[in-house]
Amino acid sequence: MTPTSDPTAPRGPAAPAWMGRVIAVLGIGMLLSACQPDISADAAAPAAPASAALPAASAVDHVPACPAGASVMDGWNDRAPPRRIFGNTWYVGTCGLSAVLVTSDQGHVLIDGGTVAAGPLIEANIRALGVDPHAVKYLLNSHEHSDHAAGLAHLQAATGAPLLARAPAVATLHNGRGDRSDPQHLEPGGTFPPVANVVVVADGEVVRVGPLALTAHATPGHTPGGTSWTWRSCEGARCLDIAYTDSVSAISDAQYRYGDHPQVVAAFRRGLDTLAALPCDIHVTPHPLGSNLFARLAGDGTPPLVDAGACQRYAQHGRAQLDARLKEEAAGRKP
Repeated sequence: MTPTSDPTAPRGPAAPAWMGRVIAVLGIGMLLSACQPDISADAAAPAAPASAALPAASAVDHVPACPAGASVMDGWNDRAPPRRIFGNTWYVGTCGLSAVLVTSDQGHVLIDGGTVAAGPLIEANIRALGVDPHAVKYLLNSHEHSDHAAGLAHLQAATGAPLLARAPAVATLHNGRGDRSDPQHLEPGGTFPPVANVVVVADGEVVRVGPLALTAHATPGHTPGGTSWTWRSCEGARCLDIAYTDSVSAISDAQYRYGDHPQVVAAFRRGLDTLAALPCDIHVTPHPLGSNLFARLAGDGTPPLVDAGACQRYAQHGRAQLDARLKEEAAGRKP
């Protein structure tokens, strides 16, 4: 069964999210277990992986490189030079927050929106690659925190594209604020501009634009709606699996205790098992330094860009963090 939207029709600029305009939700409906889940911008999309669709960027030489030695908390609002990761997959985020553009000659998909300040920087990087933002057919998200979702309202206005998210994240993305189901709910700075047009995507659902096929994987724990994404990119005859994996840190505000929520912990562990089993030749994380991405893109092979064991190690690191957190809670220590 293939629920289909029509983002290929002409679109004007989307209304700003703060005007509260209600945009009709695309008809996705309940999926039968016997059907292959699929959201498509082109019902006749070919199944072959997309190869590189853009030339190497040359219009970004004026954008300074991100400083070496930065921490994962640095550079969130500093524009990074856009660059090719592999094939038709491009880094268009900031020095501290990832955004990834997957391109084809039939339209593109953008993952994550960064902070409020990062949204226009991501748009500028898309344009610097020679891409018309209105050719972006879908926006995707890793999780519903302000450092990865606050720029999505701007990007939806710039592209006209719907945002696809798993059901637990939809209310937060619509409202611009989460609730107590988010372990970090009481942390300051958690609000962000609401996103008007959010469409539910299911675990295992495939998002298609022309030859592109990106699969959603439920990986909750850091937030209830945490989602990882996988797809294939090619350079000539060489095709690799790319995994954009959500954050796995078990951190919270001062009141939340994971140990009080056994169902959350069980879902967290299932998500970590999912991460470990993903097709994962190239690993990318919502914070680029979380996967040492810039060093891996340097081209000298140390560390390597392609590492089929990276997602397994990432999941193991998440398990160790979760176990340590539960042990601290059991000992009575506060977050």
